[in-house]
Amino acid sequence: QVQLVESGGGSVQTGGSLRLSCAASGYASSRYPMAWFRQAPGKEREGVAAIGSFGSTNYADSVKGRFTVSKDNAKNTLYLQMNTLKPEDTAMYYCAADPRVRLLPDLFAKDYDYWGQGTQVTVSS
Repeated sequence: QVQLVESGGGSVQTGGSLRLSCAASGYASSRYPMAWFRQAPGKEREGVAAIGSFGSTNYADSVKGRFTVSKDNAKNTLYLQMNTLKPEDTAMYYCAADPRVRLLPDLFAKDYDYWGQGTQVTVSS
């Protein structure tokens, strides 16, 4: 049974940083893609960053240059380093896992079968 547990969310001011973590169990993160999505109140869930089966990455245009996705295969943990945060980054952030080998990970929620419960990120101006 796959379990994804996010942590690291919180409240920061504009320009601040946070690092999100997603601990995976029952899932070989070293082989399969994982991603971060976010959903703000009244908005659709959107892909933020993904890392593929062989380490390739994909980012939403809105976070390129500010966010970095990575994973520690030994710890089976996915990370999202978020720098230069903006109020528009405020959302619930979700970790997701795709049980298919993909060279290039995408940011479409429909392609991810497993989801965590989310961690809240709030950026104040």
